[in-house]
Amino acid sequence: MAAVPVYPWRLAPEGLATVRQLRALGLRPGGQDVAAQVERPRRRRGPLVAYLYSIEQAKPVRPMTPAKWQALAKANAARRQCPQCRRDAGYVIPLSIGMCATCEFSEEQRVA
Repeated sequence: MAAVPVYPWRLAPEGLATVRQLRALGLRPGGQDVAAQVERPRRRRGPLVAYLYSIEQAKPVRPMTPAKWQALAKANAARRQCPQCRRDAGYVIPLSIGMCATCEFSEEQRVA
């Protein structure tokens, strides 16, 4: 891959967008190479880098099929199920805790 142009933050030319910006327009990079990058300086670490893609070469986002919707619903349901009590918590269980609030704080609830 050839060297890509680097622009300062918020000074990229028209016609280029990040992946998130493309997605907001209903587009995806579609296999194209990175057209440029923008860099945002930081004080203590290296700069933040965002890759830019051509809006003209971007392709439309593929529509979700019923099978994809079903798989996504199943994955989200699994993230809500407590591994301890096997109930649906009604929210996504944090990975830092690893169980629903009822199981995590069951001792405190018994005392109260």
